[in-house]
Amino acid sequence: MSSSRIDETLGVLERRRRIRQLLLVGFLGVILAATYFGLDFIGFAPKELWKQIPQEIEFIKGFVPPNFVDFTIYTEQNNITGLKAIPASFRNFGAPIVESITSDSASLVRLSMVTIILGFTGTVLGFPLALFFGVLGSEQVTPFPLNFIFRGAMSAIRAIPALVWILIYVPLAGINEVSAVLAIATDTIGNLGRLFTDELEEIDDGPIEAIQSTGASRPQVIGFGMLSQVSTSYVAWTLYILEINTRIAISLGVVGAGGIGRYIRLRQDLFKYQKAAAGIIMVFVIVISVELLSSRIRARLRPDEHESKSIIDAIKDLANGNKWLGTGSNR
Repeated sequence: MSSSRIDETLGVLERRRRIRQLLLVGFLGVILAATYFGLDFIGFAPKELWKQIPQEIEFIKGFVPPNFVDFTIYTEQNNITGLKAIPASFRNFGAPIVESITSDSASLVRLSMVTIILGFTGTVLGFPLALFFGVLGSEQVTPFPLNFIFRGAMSAIRAIPALVWILIYVPLAGINEVSAVLAIATDTIGNLGRLFTDELEEIDDGPIEAIQSTGASRPQVIGFGMLSQVSTSYVAWTLYILEINTRIAISLGVVGAGGIGRYIRLRQDLFKYQKAAAGIIMVFVIVISVELLSSRIRARLRPDEHESKSIIDAIKDLANGNKWLGTGSNR
């Protein structure tokens, strides 16, 4: 290649590089401008926030130290306050804890169990329809454009957060644990179903062709040629959605649907901030426990996930708003 030809090629590459840099700078400029005008639109004023910092600090001080007097029935009846309530609840091989779980009293232990049950049962109830819509939403199973009927249904469900679904179910069950389960189950159909569809779109054609060559029926092809390839991933994604649903259950509790979220909201409304702090600590315990257990199982199931999530990573994920509200992408 001649020297002039090389210089011309280098010049073209340099111009392309400059164009990409200009586009990147322009894109960042648009993002920053949109952020600035967005904050201005909602009345975001850093100076005003700065003035309120001392008041915020005083507010946070009201949560210290946390008061676990409501940890169990035993600690409440005997007025065992502070952190002392936790070891006191494990006397007689944890008899106070068992008593609190089986009682109707609104202890922290029972409300934490209620929250876990809400997330678990909502996931289980939503799973069958998530599987139904998820499988039929794949072009591997349902021909285009009929598959978009099921995709559209899942998109419509995902467009409405669980916090809104519970309001939709108010005439049916009111705002309580029942409507919370229905809201979580509905949210599961959209989120988990879409994950199922995406997973099914990425399967290999080899096993499908092998099953078809044996003269298998269409259901047999779907079951043995398609779903057999994604069964492990389906279990892993279901466990992941269970983590999200546990967070959603806490959020729904804040609006009155029961569980530990409702406890925190009521104690804060009554200005019992130290008791509310105990509830917040229980939230950490619930979410991290469920997430560590789920990630440990998923680490054994998914071939591309060899290590389970550490406790540090689990704590970091507590700041992920999408997981709490069930919004945004789950992948």
